[in-house]
Amino acid sequence: MPGIEIRNLVKQWEAFRAVDDVSFDVPQGSLTVLLGPSGCGKSTILRMIAGLEDVSDGTVAIGGRDITRQDAAQRGVSMVFQSYALFPHLNVRENILFGLKVRRVAKADQETRLAEAAALVGLEELLDRMPAKLSGGQRQRVALARTIVSSQPVCLMDEPLSNLDAKLRAEMRDEIHRLQRKLKLTMVYVTHDQTEAMSMADEVVLLKDGRIEQIGPPAALYETPETAFAARFLGMPPMNVMPMDKFSERTGLGGMVPDAPANWRLGVRPEKIHISEQGLPVVVDAVDYMGAETVLRVHSGPLELMARIDGRALVEPGDELRLSWAPADIHMFDDRGKRRDLDRSETN
Repeated sequence: MPGIEIRNLVKQWEAFRAVDDVSFDVPQGSLTVLLGPSGCGKSTILRMIAGLEDVSDGTVAIGGRDITRQDAAQRGVSMVFQSYALFPHLNVRENILFGLKVRRVAKADQETRLAEAAALVGLEELLDRMPAKLSGGQRQRVALARTIVSSQPVCLMDEPLSNLDAKLRAEMRDEIHRLQRKLKLTMVYVTHDQTEAMSMADEVVLLKDGRIEQIGPPAALYETPETAFAARFLGMPPMNVMPMDKFSERTGLGGMVPDAPANWRLGVRPEKIHISEQGLPVVVDAVDYMGAETVLRVHSGPLELMARIDGRALVEPGDELRLSWAPADIHMFDDRGKRRDLDRSETN
């Protein structure tokens, strides 16, 4: 089954460059997530892979075959859209089979594929139902079944779960991941939701303003973010990224605040911060009790930060506390927002 190779991909609309020199690989049989905020270029990249957007520059290859200028129908890909794209006048059966009928697949083969796909996504009892009579999750399953029957080795998904409620999103997230592994699909999945990326991806391509911020497995992006943007985009609550010059008083903080240039920034994840006898003096601004954890929003002079404490923290707004973190849990970013290694000799 083919993998995907993206090389120096560019999408230009007059003076606006939506995708700027993007390169990455999607190994065959893997699930790669394009992650980033709205307007970062992730859906545009997906549409260029699918052949729904022209490529301004660069190349797209599938299975070693350059398909950059090839017609969308000849690329060997299937696509699942955010809107499901079901025909309202056709029942579930006809929606699933529509693409096969257009391609004039033999009727016996159609029925075999239909039965297999319906069983995989649990639609056997709904084949005669019209889309208007289906729930959001059922409609998404029809879209998945249509992808399965197409038997295309590459599947592209453009924010397929954004229209579902939280419970259904979790269920469909597991369903899509299970099907991808079972069918050994090469999948590119677009989302702005870090939970989907962290729980599903073999590899994440994190985008900002049309360019790649970082590529790697979810754990690598979370544990060793290469930029301050990556550090804050992944994590809930996000990483605290604090200007070094705001630590005007470092007495008693020891290794909690290393010796680094004033224009650098110190990062520490909320779950690595602890209430302690010594450390940074703070005032509690808000307490969000979540059951298994408590999120504290605090300030220390001009510094604002968040701490995630296991269980129930017996504190209230206005309380004065001290917070600490281990030197090993510190991330440092320079004035350009790039990760810096404190063990290195350079400091500028």
